[in-house]
Amino acid sequence: MYKLKVGLISLGCDKNKIDSEIILDNLKFEYDFTLDMREADIIIVNTCGFIESAKQESIDTILEMSKYKEKFKCKILIVTGCLSQRYGEELGKLLPEVDIMIGVNDYDVLNSSIKDFIEGKNKKIYKFNYSNENINEGNRVITSSASTEYVRIAEGCDNFCTYCIIPKIRGKYRSRKMESILEECESLANQGIKEVVLIAQDTTRYGIDLYGKKSLAELIHKISLIEGIVWIRILYCYPEEITDDLIDEMARNEKVCKYIDMPIQHISDKILKAMGRKGTKSQIIENINKLRSKIPNINIRTTFIVGFPGEDQKSFNELKEFVENVKFDKLGVFKYSREEGTPAYNMKNQVSDEIKSEREKEIMLLQQRISMKMNKEKIGKIYDVIVEGEKDEFYYGRNYQMAPDVDGFVYIKRDDECQLRIGSIIKVRIIDSFEYDLLGVVCDEFSK
Repeated sequence: MYKLKVGLISLGCDKNKIDSEIILDNLKFEYDFTLDMREADIIIVNTCGFIESAKQESIDTILEMSKYKEKFKCKILIVTGCLSQRYGEELGKLLPEVDIMIGVNDYDVLNSSIKDFIEGKNKKIYKFNYSNENINEGNRVITSSASTEYVRIAEGCDNFCTYCIIPKIRGKYRSRKMESILEECESLANQGIKEVVLIAQDTTRYGIDLYGKKSLAELIHKISLIEGIVWIRILYCYPEEITDDLIDEMARNEKVCKYIDMPIQHISDKILKAMGRKGTKSQIIENINKLRSKIPNINIRTTFIVGFPGEDQKSFNELKEFVENVKFDKLGVFKYSREEGTPAYNMKNQVSDEIKSEREKEIMLLQQRISMKMNKEKIGKIYDVIVEGEKDEFYYGRNYQMAPDVDGFVYIKRDDECQLRIGSIIKVRIIDSFEYDLLGVVCDEFSK
């Protein structure tokens, strides 16, 4: 009996990737999957609706896939994710090509919605659950080819930064039960995953709603006891919420990558206050110094927003000086995106797109110089590297200083006498460096 084929396009962040894998698991018994959208009877676009560029990419992808209903086999076009959750039925009216549209809290009804549509019970199906109770968790169809997977430890956000629409899309902050997370990590380890990357809108507040205290350090320790998990990486830690317990656990636990992603967003107290951020410049500097003091080999990644309303030249210069002095190991810059439904949308002193672009370029050029110098200092050093793939005459992978998808790679020269296994962890000696990437040779291959 012919089974309909499903093709899924996942856009946006790593949290969306997890949602996509949960969607695939919910559908795996009823349908076959394909990576070739021309072969798909059903196409699902899991959208992002965070900032303007992401919204445009989502809409462009939906429109592109709608043409597959005319050109190829597609009979049902489904849209889900943050964009549909944010704009609801309004989006359906703008995109009549879409047959089924559901929000981020409705993946459990996707299968029944498809069946209802096929059986002709509904011409169009739109479902948007705005409950703050649901957490997307459970079994996943792993789509990555290496040995790294993201693990979501909480959903939603209570920070309400004035530029951010996420709390309205994803709801209030709600932690997953520790037992559920540990069960997922056990399952991933049994499937050959060696590195788990812990994510949430704010990982540092994990457990505060369930256990009455910040419990990230305890969670990390329990994950580290799972056999097969070699690296534990922590992303999206709010700088003012980092506790001494977390720093101490990172320092003493050998499985925890000495790497932290802490989105600072700005350093001017005036701008931080306008953004609705809870921390101050002095608190941020204090925590950076504490991290570097207690974990000497810590790699710190951060992100900044330039062009926020009211960011005058003085505030921007303060940010530039901060970047120059602190010398972050990794850094990303976003131009402020004016999003309807957020308090910042109606703020006075909006900054022009031209100035935003200039400031973005200035910070990134500054960081390129910093990164180039830091990478040169790594020549001659030996790192554990997780091998992720091969291209041309190189293998490539990451060391503990590199998070997946956002940082650079360690490129490894091929050697006919030494064939590397994707997913293995090997020792690599660095022989050259570039702005964001490193080049190395195999020292002593081993597997973990």
